Amino acid sequence: MCAAISRSEFLSPVSPASARWADGAGEIGVVAAEGETRLAHLYQSDPCRVLFPRPPSSGPFEAVFVTTSGGLVGGDRLRFSVAAGADSTACITSQAAEKIFRSTAATTEIDIDITAEAGATLEWMPQETIAFDGARLRRNIRINAAASARVLAGEIVVFGRIAHGENFTRGLLHDGWRIFHDGTLVWADALHLEEDIAETIAAPMNFGGATACATLLYVADDAARHLEAVRNMLNPIVEQLPAAATCIGPVLVIRLLGPDAAALRRAYSRLWSAVRAELLGLPAALPRVWES
Repeated sequence: MCAAISRSEFLSPVSPASARWADGAGEIGVVAAEGETRLAHLYQSDPCRVLFPRPPSSGPFEAVFVTTSGGLVGGDRLRFSVAAGADSTACITSQAAEKIFRSTAATTEIDIDITAEAGATLEWMPQETIAFDGARLRRNIRINAAASARVLAGEIVVFGRIAHGENFTRGLLHDGWRIFHDGTLVWADALHLEEDIAETIAAPMNFGGATACATLLYVADDAARHLEAVRNMLNPIVEQLPAAATCIGPVLVIRLLGPDAAALRRAYSRLWSAVRAELLGLPAALPRVWES
């Protein structure tokens, strides 16, 4: 599920495209002030918008990213930035699944930059990404967490429009992660699918024919201490689908595979709810956009 990529490849500037349908950005920054988390910075440009639903009284500050174009095509570029100030608490998600449409040549590019300062608690939990057959997506996710910060980040990738009987068999999917903890690179990972994607997904040593995969990361000083608890949370899930957890330094990594994308989303939602309650001390309830 991983492939090594060079640092220069990950950090190289996005290649220019002859024409872009969309070139948008969404940025938010939050700070702790007078005992609560407040918005300190907001920037948005089409097709990106940010909504701020009223969270439950016991819930954290919430922000929801929206892509108003209804999906992304080859040549689109989106940039998202989230900064959590010292001692702030926030949950950032997306309004709906992100659809990556078929492309004849150009690549959709998404760059995500997440920063959590000392004492901050930040969740980056967008809804699933659906790669249509023939889609081309290159996404880079960079997380910078201070030594005393806690970051819970995740994603779900669906291989095709499963409900329409379509699988992701051709195109490009490159999902790169870089995690920095107290200024040091502590985890680097990339999923790269290209050329004969159907064969790669079908192979038992790769995805075993799964239609979706999910990653959940907990970045914090106490990551290793929670590994056994998280594995116990996975026990009822592994009876239904492949799932596992490990810890690499300050990064606790959880992975799930699903032969059924809808079932994987349900399992992932239950796991996230349990993890945020156990590890972050937040309510065991998800944002309303996830439950609608």
